Amino acid sequence: MTPGDQHGADADVTPTDQSPRDPDALRRRAGVRGNPDADQHFLVDDRVLDRLPAYAAEADSVTDDNLGHVLEIGAGNGALTDRVLRAAEHVTAIERDPDLATFLREEFSEAIDADRLTIVAGDALDVDLPAYDRSVSNLPYGVSSEIAFRLLPRSRPTVLMFQREFAERMAAEPGTDEYGRLSVTAGHYAAVEVLEIVPPTAFDPKPRVESAIVRTTPRTPSYEVPDENLFMDFLRAVFTQRRKTMRNAIRNTGHISGLQNPDAVVDAADESVMSQRAGELSPETFARLTTLAAEVGEPANE
Repeated sequence: MTPGDQHGADADVTPTDQSPRDPDALRRRAGVRGNPDADQHFLVDDRVLDRLPAYAAEADSVTDDNLGHVLEIGAGNGALTDRVLRAAEHVTAIERDPDLATFLREEFSEAIDADRLTIVAGDALDVDLPAYDRSVSNLPYGVSSEIAFRLLPRSRPTVLMFQREFAERMAAEPGTDEYGRLSVTAGHYAAVEVLEIVPPTAFDPKPRVESAIVRTTPRTPSYEVPDENLFMDFLRAVFTQRRKTMRNAIRNTGHISGLQNPDAVVDAADESVMSQRAGELSPETFARLTTLAAEVGEPANE
């Protein structure tokens, strides 16, 4: 489904408990216009705003439609914060723009006084994250990869807004054009679903790209790896040469994977695997190769 451009009423009024805050009115009260150069695009489509916490409520771990403690990254002017507060026991909202963080504290003072909302002013890549049950966020796209991989290892469900291309790469299957290191790494931590495509008209200012809502559900992978860091380094290495066969990719990237004897891995591996390219291999195959690398490749970190 692709939502159109639907904003709320124009009145600058504080909402009742029954009516969500109007995103356009919030933006005016905040007195801050979005800045594309600073990766700042406010989500203003009421229907999309309503669906984000609803997608989180569909998860198996949610009881009585209560989202528990929700972490929101990139709270902006609070349009999504307002929706999430209606479905959560507590929200921790992180906002790097100090002016917006100040506005959020004023706008949501009642929720803060009731100990239902915590505003953290700072960069989500640097601040200490609290214990939380799930994250529902409209992420700043410029750092969405770094934020995603700060969240995914914590094994908590998420509903996150990404740039469409990034989202489709996260969820891609082996053998497709979109499949790569991002697909394997994200899938190592969680099941990844692209729930809907969101057009530029849902934001103000409009981004130049389409967006997508992604839900991740933590899972234990069907394979085991001998060392998590070695697995990630091995993936990073071979996908830098995704157009080469695995034989050449492994041999050429020992300086990235940390293998002191990559030739031994190639010699010990199945020839049919070595003749394929990284984009054709399943996560399970990468796990087997990482195990082999740990056994014969002489990882530098051991």
